[in-house]
Amino acid sequence: MPTEEQAVKLLEELGITEYEARCFVALSRVPKATAKEVSELSDVPRSRVYDAVDRLHRRGLVDVQQSEPREYRSISKESAIEILRDDYESTLDAVDEALSDLRKSEELEDTGAWAIADQDHVSNRIATLVEDAESEIYVLVADDRMIDGKLCELLSVAADHDLTVLVEVSSEDARAAIADEAPAATVAVTDLAKDPAKTEEKWLGRMLMVDRRSVLLSAVTESALPGQLEETAIWASGHDHGLVVGINHLLGARIDDPDVFDSGQ
Repeated sequence: MPTEEQAVKLLEELGITEYEARCFVALSRVPKATAKEVSELSDVPRSRVYDAVDRLHRRGLVDVQQSEPREYRSISKESAIEILRDDYESTLDAVDEALSDLRKSEELEDTGAWAIADQDHVSNRIATLVEDAESEIYVLVADDRMIDGKLCELLSVAADHDLTVLVEVSSEDARAAIADEAPAATVAVTDLAKDPAKTEEKWLGRMLMVDRRSVLLSAVTESALPGQLEETAIWASGHDHGLVVGINHLLGARIDDPDVFDSGQ
């Protein structure tokens, strides 16, 4: 069962100070209490109880009875949870707004190659790059197991918004899977996608190039869990970034060659 200490720690995670949390938990145990009683119940120095309870009162979590001595009581658990939830959501909204208002530095944005060590984070980065695309998306899927509903949906939305979406896959089943979900995308089975070289039990999983200014390369390995894969990736952005320049040099002419996607090569 949860303990008082656990309750205090959880309240602290919501932005309440330790003394405030201890006072609130103490008041939750009794109908009402004086500052002296709160101090005894919470192990908070009496001199600090006044400030802590006053802050709780300003947040609407504690009621104050103007008696002599002054007495305090916590509001109901349900009401407290509602207040804390609203405060938390308001804080998240404020953070979202503040971060959205920040102007990105182009000098920083286009430097460095970034490593991703988790498959969910790889998928999230792919989603971000695809959603930011302005004209063209190129994807090579070397392992059919890297095709999922999220990727297909992203490509479908992009193609429906008149972006050029070109996809190379290693099998007819993979082509059909993407074509069914993203019929406006151009999908081809090619030799390039069929033969990913393996190095130390790793092989190419997915390759993405967006607007010829952002690239992502993922590697796949067998997981310790049967039937599951682990995916890591490296990505970079910026027309002048070395990785972007290199991938564009290797794939640019291929992407521009209509025969690749007309017949599959």
